[in-house]
Amino acid sequence: MIRFIIWRILQCVPVGLGISMLTFLMLSLVPGDPVTLMLGQHASPQIMNNVRQELGLDLPFFSRYLQYVWNILHGDLGRSYIQHQEVTTMLLDKIPITFNLTLVAMTFAITAGVLIGVLSAVKQGSPWDTFTTGFTLLGISVPSFWLGMILQLIFGVILRILPVSGSGGEGFQLQYYILPGFTLGFASMAIYAGLTRSGMLDVLGQDYIRTARAKGLSKPVVVLKHGLKNALIPVTTHAGMDFASLMGGTVLTEMIFSLPGIGTMLINAVSRRDYPVVQGVTLFLALVFVLVNLLADILYAVLDPRIRYD
Repeated sequence: MIRFIIWRILQCVPVGLGISMLTFLMLSLVPGDPVTLMLGQHASPQIMNNVRQELGLDLPFFSRYLQYVWNILHGDLGRSYIQHQEVTTMLLDKIPITFNLTLVAMTFAITAGVLIGVLSAVKQGSPWDTFTTGFTLLGISVPSFWLGMILQLIFGVILRILPVSGSGGEGFQLQYYILPGFTLGFASMAIYAGLTRSGMLDVLGQDYIRTARAKGLSKPVVVLKHGLKNALIPVTTHAGMDFASLMGGTVLTEMIFSLPGIGTMLINAVSRRDYPVVQGVTLFLALVFVLVNLLADILYAVLDPRIRYD
């Protein structure tokens, strides 16, 4: 296991280099000049050339890329062209908002999804099972922007019991994340329900489950203690990828609910061609994806001792 963890950590290096190279290349091919956006079209050519030299934009591609990698190794993600702030500082300011949103969405999705999936598997063939199957399809099909606006209308405008925009300032204020968390996690909840149902149906048909029942154990004990643990393995697999995907996919939800998180910062940076910010956010999300999947791999062995890594 230790060798596997070390090997996976070492794999992060080429993955990070590949993502940084790809991002750097794609942004270099984007038409337009960030200096023109910074200074305006009426700035003198001399001033524009001076700023371009100061930012290193006059250097060849590989020279700029090598300098960028060197700066990253020293903990420097660059400086925003537009806001003139360190990208690291901007990220540290926005990460808590996106992380809180993702955490609320994941907590809701996993809790509700697993509960629905277990009940559906235990009551296989019942009207509840039919309802949850249709609900799963509905959850995957409903557009998040439509769901978000409907929730804003019902709970914010009509009932007036939950805020519909903003993060509430400093600190974690749950009421500001309930609606966006539900919106972001609704599709994932449907997926977890389907995965849990399939896993439970497979596990409940195993010999050790029948043996546990023959010993006189109660049905809740058999289902929750002996069945659910093994049925959660595919859920854990998806949760690792889902967390990273939600972290990087909060753009639409943050825009609907006016949450100033990483997604909003990324959209603003792309529209303004603020290359250092785009590169910094991309590398951060890539690192989150790799680390979360590494943790998911470790959890496999915790949930199922039969899993071993050579």
